[in-house]
Amino acid sequence: MSRRGLPPGQVETRKFPVVGEREPAAGALDLDRFRLRIAGLVERPLELAWSEYLALPHRERTVDIHCVTGWSRLESRLTGLPLAELLDRAGVSSAARFVRFEAASARAHDTSLPLDLALADTWLVHAFDGAPLAVEHGFPLRTVTPSRYFYKSLKWLRRVELLADDRRGYWERESSYHDVGDPWAGDQRFSTGSIDPRELARFRAATSFAPWRAPRKVLLGLDLAGFAPKSRDLSRLQLKNCDLAGADLEGCDLGGANLSLSNLRGARLRGARLTGADLEGADLSGADLSGADLSDTLLSATRFVSTAADGTRLEAKVDGVRLARASGLLEDQEAYLRSRGVDL
Repeated sequence: MSRRGLPPGQVETRKFPVVGEREPAAGALDLDRFRLRIAGLVERPLELAWSEYLALPHRERTVDIHCVTGWSRLESRLTGLPLAELLDRAGVSSAARFVRFEAASARAHDTSLPLDLALADTWLVHAFDGAPLAVEHGFPLRTVTPSRYFYKSLKWLRRVELLADDRRGYWERESSYHDVGDPWAGDQRFSTGSIDPRELARFRAATSFAPWRAPRKVLLGLDLAGFAPKSRDLSRLQLKNCDLAGADLEGCDLGGANLSLSNLRGARLRGARLTGADLEGADLSGADLSGADLSDTLLSATRFVSTAADGTRLEAKVDGVRLARASGLLEDQEAYLRSRGVDL
């Protein structure tokens, strides 16, 4: 089911970056209270305690993992069993067309897959590279569907529900991630752009960004190349997969903003505040980050240096940049920052 190698736009790492939630809901780690439920359009609903799950016939599977933010971890060794084996025990109704997975997290986040895909490719997993899953990666039990971006795999699994009609998952609803999420398609990270040209013009001319700062309002795929905002307060904006190449963001407050997968090549960010920002998959190559504060940022697959198609090396200026408690840097970018004297 899964193809091997690097899909378009991905970077290989041997790390296992933490993505999404960092911890489950209260009580989710109490294995005495653990219950995995299989419900919905099944003939025999199942409920498994942790000891019953562990008694199942587990085996290993080696897969490639591809995160929507741009990193891939090849040849990852999983321990668990195919979802298809549990669904066979439950007896899938002929009316079922989709599978919904729900997590034991504070917001009960979820994801869904077509039934035929889940039967062919989804595993329940409790160990990674021979060791029990870390809490931040879904201990005690998660799903992995390697033929799809990693947001289609769910941490802290508690409920599997068979459905006749699809229900879009948390990341698709709240972050405009693509409903299918096939890494090999090359264009299934996000849905299409989220605002029309008139609203884009209003955004570019705005003296206050408060109207776009509503909870979880995602501005997706905007052309903001060369953007010079009239207000320097861009805090908590969600500018995902946007083109901000060459933008003048010097001294801007981007605290808590989400700039994941955005193009910030050559942007002026001198002295900018980006504390707590999500920069996963963002391209900062050639940007001026002198004196910028990137404390507590998420940096998995973030690029500070890259090589253009013509061989030109684009390096961010990082004199005096602060990266306290930043997380997720991949190996090559970490090496570049260390070579420039950045304290990691």
